[in-house]
Amino acid sequence: MDSSSRTRLSSITSKVIMALAGLFLVMFLLVHLGINLLLLANDGGQSFTAAAGFMATNQVIKIFEVVLFGGLLVHMFIGVAVSFRNRASRPVRYQHKSMSETSPLSRYMFHSGIIVFIFLVLHFIDFYFVKLGLVAPPAGVERHDFYRRSILLFSDKGYSAVYLVSFIFLGFHLNHAVQAAFQTIGMNHNKYIGTIKVASILYAIIVASGFMVIPFWFILFR
Repeated sequence: MDSSSRTRLSSITSKVIMALAGLFLVMFLLVHLGINLLLLANDGGQSFTAAAGFMATNQVIKIFEVVLFGGLLVHMFIGVAVSFRNRASRPVRYQHKSMSETSPLSRYMFHSGIIVFIFLVLHFIDFYFVKLGLVAPPAGVERHDFYRRSILLFSDKGYSAVYLVSFIFLGFHLNHAVQAAFQTIGMNHNKYIGTIKVASILYAIIVASGFMVIPFWFILFR
């Protein structure tokens, strides 16, 4: 096998790993959304606290958490590597676009990914790092009291604005990322393309809108 063939194989392997890691994260987002929507329950935070407590203490979930962060890191690092590799090897864009490039916004996947990454860093600082004890919680809020922490954050219009903008970009990122992931693993036949496009759009709208409902609710009704 010559060097060009090895490079091509390495590129394909990287994209497949990134796609599988991304699809794994896609499934987790639905779980995370379901828990976050419990913030809207009119029970003083009991449902959300119970769900968050289970996620924080269950041993199986803790193992899953390590796998999740591993998948996130793999997806990000390979995504950056593939993006730079593509830019270096393909200075002139192909005339024929793939199913993942059906919108002008698809060319900004890397940029939307950076915005989502910045939001994730802030999100980890506000919640996950507080849980680990790496960051001190706000005065008067216990380290594991995620409900009160959420109320404080979403009551801040500045934070809510950043949250809303981040999930708008996440929605666009998810739409094209899901399509590209299925294309990468071989599901790019004409028989599936239409269904995958519709499913990707619906998934992106549901996830982005679901998360965005939360700050709107806190701003308007609390």
